[in-house]
Amino acid sequence: MVEIYIDADACPVKDETLKVVARHLIKVHFVSNQWLRLPQSELINIVVAPEGPDEADKWIADQITAQDICVTADIPLADRCVKEGAIVLNHNGKEFTPESIGMTLATRDLMTHLRDSGQIEGGGGKSFSKSDRSNFSSALETAVQKQK
Repeated sequence: MVEIYIDADACPVKDETLKVVARHLIKVHFVSNQWLRLPQSELINIVVAPEGPDEADKWIADQITAQDICVTADIPLADRCVKEGAIVLNHNGKEFTPESIGMTLATRDLMTHLRDSGQIEGGGGKSFSKSDRSNFSSALETAVQKQK
């Protein structure tokens, strides 16, 4: 049975995920380092990970299977989940695949190095848009259909 794992600390698509969960009656795990206020349902599991760096990511990576879907913007977590065979989506609906994850990890590591060495300024990415939200909803629906 397909389940969805959400790296939930800074997840902007909780509501969109809940709509898909309700439509397909599948279980979702919202994993965070803090308590989240979400509707009560037997389909919704709120997991508060232990204190510490990457504890929520570790919990997800330890639980996920090839039948599941992970929603995260965390590239190392995406890599671990892709290696398990899961479908992994970013918040804008972009899928991380075995073919794309290596280059995505390399780019992330390069950008981290450049920021840390002062060669480039840090800065946020583009703001989350309505089209990102729509793209995510469509991608999650497609992923659920595929995993079912």
